[in-house]
Amino acid sequence: RSLIYTTFSRRFSSVPAAEKAKDSVIDLALNSVVKVFCCSSKSNVLQPWQKNFPRQCSGSGFVISNNKILTNAHVVADHTFVQVRKHGSPTKFKAEVESVGHACDLAILKIKSKTFWKDLKPLDFGDVPFPKETVFVVGYPRGGDNICITKGVVSRIEVTRYSHSKTSLMTIQTDAAINHGNSGGPAFMDNKVVGVAFQGYKNTGYIIPTPVVKHFISGVEENDQFPGFCSLGILCQHMQNARMRNYFKMTSKMTGILITRINPLSSSHGILKKDDVLLSIDGDSIGNDETESINFSHLVSIKKPSETTTLKVLRDGKTHEFNINITPVEPLIQVCQFDKLPSYYIFAGLVFLPSTPQPGTIPKKAGEQIVLLSQVLEDETTVGYTFLNNSRVKKVNGVQVENLKHLRQLIEKCCTGDSRIDLENDNTIIIGYKSGKRATPKILKRYGIPSTMSKDLQSL
Repeated sequence: RSLIYTTFSRRFSSVPAAEKAKDSVIDLALNSVVKVFCCSSKSNVLQPWQKNFPRQCSGSGFVISNNKILTNAHVVADHTFVQVRKHGSPTKFKAEVESVGHACDLAILKIKSKTFWKDLKPLDFGDVPFPKETVFVVGYPRGGDNICITKGVVSRIEVTRYSHSKTSLMTIQTDAAINHGNSGGPAFMDNKVVGVAFQGYKNTGYIIPTPVVKHFISGVEENDQFPGFCSLGILCQHMQNARMRNYFKMTSKMTGILITRINPLSSSHGILKKDDVLLSIDGDSIGNDETESINFSHLVSIKKPSETTTLKVLRDGKTHEFNINITPVEPLIQVCQFDKLPSYYIFAGLVFLPSTPQPGTIPKKAGEQIVLLSQVLEDETTVGYTFLNNSRVKKVNGVQVENLKHLRQLIEKCCTGDSRIDLENDNTIIIGYKSGKRATPKILKRYGIPSTMSKDLQSL
């Protein structure tokens, strides 16, 4: 997918900030930064009706307002039991995960014990640092049990992919060491939190900046649960080629991007059109010039759901302005799923799952899914079909399959005769409905499967 950019209204400062004394950072950290212990159990991809063996991990977190702890979502993902420990104390306190934003890799914990909150102080948030400014990352990395402080210089600020969710959001890159266990700890500058440590690669650390953090926290406060990040729901192409710019009637002073596809489930559908040239968002020009820039999606992602944004587009040589109430756009299926068992449906030894779509796939209507015949459990009803596992399901009894729930309805409403299941590559499965219905409970018992379907499918 193309990277599209919008210019900042200011250039990044090239003057490094003065070195900040570690003493003040240490004082703040000792009264605010905690260690998070999590026992988790991930779902089994091959056997979606059960979870894998539990595993233990640890991370960091810090106190924010209203007696809450902020940490990374990946620290508490698929949690079964969470505990938190203060600096200098051997006591672990039970914590509850109040809200999770897997897209931005953030989570909020709450601890009911009043004893835990004694002497703890919430941290204040600051602004996004400039490149070459110094930050201090605080946390509890592996290899020791005490709090650790590392120092680094901000090298760049840009939109990159978060490894936990595969979502692209704004990040701060630094040379401060961020290791396993640092995740969820604060990054300080001028005694204020400028981000949350969340991932590292070789000698590079990555921090979630405060605009993303504040968007998550305010979203939870206003909606109880995080509503997600807004999107225009468009796919775009760069306009760097002069002949292409001329073809779409752009003047020499215009900069922008070409809209190539529009998600029919997005708020842009019916307003924007294919071959529109998007020139600006809320007055911020979109382009690719010599000023420092950042992916324009950041400007949209930090807006609140249903907030109005003004788009300026070039259409057939004429400029237009449109006001759009943008909203989050749900994908066909989350690339990464946490905190719940996957959906599945079993009929006569055929195991069906929703599948992850190809990158750039846009649904045609709400609820649409790609359905996969994940595996074929051996039984006399499935003889000759075992080689068809991992095949996409196209139709059931001649009807196009919309999603996993729809597939279940199509199979179970057959009632008599044979059920025909058409797969990709023109393969076909024929299962007698009555014989398949009789065989299903026997197959479940044989393979130790508790139910024919996941809980979310149990109501037609």
